[in-house]
Amino acid sequence: MTEETPTGSTSTTPLQAVLTRRSDAETCADPSSVMTLLGESDKALGGFTTYRSTFAEGAVGAPAHFHTRATELFFVISGSLRVLVGEEVTDLHEGDFLAVPPRTPHAFAAAPGAKADVLFVFTPGMGRFDYLRLLGRVMRGEADPKEIAESAERFDNHYVDSPVWRTALEASA
Repeated sequence: MTEETPTGSTSTTPLQAVLTRRSDAETCADPSSVMTLLGESDKALGGFTTYRSTFAEGAVGAPAHFHTRATELFFVISGSLRVLVGEEVTDLHEGDFLAVPPRTPHAFAAAPGAKADVLFVFTPGMGRFDYLRLLGRVMRGEADPKEIAESAERFDNHYVDSPVWRTALEASA
């Protein structure tokens, strides 16, 4: 018996399962958070990037930014996370879920007086672990912050000014 590929169809590679054991997960730390890199899959196949961040009380998190191609998913495992979505600031609490579509400005930080443990998923993924490693090096003073700006297209991470977010951070300081 022979198998034929129908005319006009393309061959695809089957998706591979991704398993990361807790003991094998890479971590990236900066002064206010620890990121546990859980898994990535090939963006050409739809892909995803998944990591877990634990934020210390008062941790600033990420400044206002957007992604042109990726949807960013947040699931709060414990604690509280303050988020900006568009022009609205709200707090997410244990068990809350948020999906931020492409081109939507957003930011996040530990909510005032709280720690936060959050699962992040990006789809499609795009080798974002390299961005998280770079971010950790910059936060620890081991790399030049210009590298982040220079990597905007590569990692689909575009920073924007948000007076609403600045005001929210100043109010909680």
